[in-house]
Amino acid sequence: MPTDPANDLEAEIELLQRVAQGDRVSFETLYDRFSGVLFSTAYRVLNNQEAAEDVLQDVFIQIWEKAPLYDPARGKPMTWAVTLTRNKAIDRLRSTVRRNRLQDDVEREAETFEQFDDRSSFDAVAAGETKRIVRDAIQKLSKDQREAIELAFFSSLTQAEIAVRLNEPLSTIKARIRRGMMKLREVLNPEV
Repeated sequence: MPTDPANDLEAEIELLQRVAQGDRVSFETLYDRFSGVLFSTAYRVLNNQEAAEDVLQDVFIQIWEKAPLYDPARGKPMTWAVTLTRNKAIDRLRSTVRRNRLQDDVEREAETFEQFDDRSSFDAVAAGETKRIVRDAIQKLSKDQREAIELAFFSSLTQAEIAVRLNEPLSTIKARIRRGMMKLREVLNPEV
């Protein structure tokens, strides 16, 4: 014998009103009536049984807590419960996507940092070693050559400015820098 939809609707509204008053037996009855449909709704959104079960549990907690807020004038109890389920499942899906995206971003950043850190550490060591080699090579120059080269390369003075500063003829400064560079080349690249 088919049931009357109007009677079903009235029974669901009455169940929800009793749940709102804290009636646990009515809550169990409501669970038995709604859980299959609500689980299917969550599963369609999440496509994962465990996640759908978690959402179903969360939704029934929400129904227990929000039953006093249910207004029959705004819709059927099943429609209200399906909307709660769908929203909760979508929130869960978004949260999972966000968490996965965040995890991917963190992993990508960690890889970049490791590469940067390894590279910068290597570069720092190499640069420090190069500076030490160049400094040692410059120390092997004569005092006049060293002074002229340091002013040219470290103080960025032109040869004419160096000549004025050292009170020497321009040709002398050019010769010192040229001879100093040749000596550095010999020290830094002995096989050439």
